[in-house]
Amino acid sequence: MVTGAASGIGAGIAVAFAREGADVAVVDLVPAEQAAPVLAAVEELGRRCVYVQADVADEAAVRAMAEHVLAAFGHVDVLVNNAGIFTQSLLEDMAVADWDRVLAVNLRGTFLCTQALLGQMLERGYGRIINVASQLGQVGGTEVAHYCASKAAVIGLTKALAREVCRRGVLVNAIAPGPVLTPLLAGETEQWRTAKLAELPLGRFAEVSEITPTAVLLASEDGSYYVGQTLGPNGGDVML
Repeated sequence: MVTGAASGIGAGIAVAFAREGADVAVVDLVPAEQAAPVLAAVEELGRRCVYVQADVADEAAVRAMAEHVLAAFGHVDVLVNNAGIFTQSLLEDMAVADWDRVLAVNLRGTFLCTQALLGQMLERGYGRIINVASQLGQVGGTEVAHYCASKAAVIGLTKALAREVCRRGVLVNAIAPGPVLTPLLAGETEQWRTAKLAELPLGRFAEVSEITPTAVLLASEDGSYYVGQTLGPNGGDVML
């Protein structure tokens, strides 16, 4: 199951998983017709695909979504918490509603989706949870304090949960991409994009196809020794 999968990184991951032989549940807030291209791409690869429209910040909606997906597929082996939103504002001017909504989708949504599907993973002694964070959660950024806080918290959640469940067969890791050419990046101001581009050692933004292999690795048996890690396809913006 991939959240925020109607477009951008989520869509790329959904199709990459289908290419590797997975059936995919696509979850997003948009109407089904807006998710049609990714659904068609999965089905063209010969895999089953279901779409669930849901707000990941809404507890009841997430519970219903999980029930729908489990009824369709029986179980979920891999959960990718990718759904996220982004707005821009200096902290001094930031509306409380903007802070609350960004934290609700990016952090609360990750928690709710994980909690809804973790139990069936633990019962079977197998699962992979991949949280999509951001390099901004590691280095910070101007006019995006709420986004940075939410993604830093996702990284912390990843580490904590990994310690709780890794010996029970469930591996939890995160991906912290740099700026990627997606609708989310398009929503940032031209001034922000220009400044960020100048900071990147590689000198360009990423393509979605440069992020998806990391998700495939973490979902696969080849990634079986990654526990609580944050992998960073970020063009050199963060060097650890």
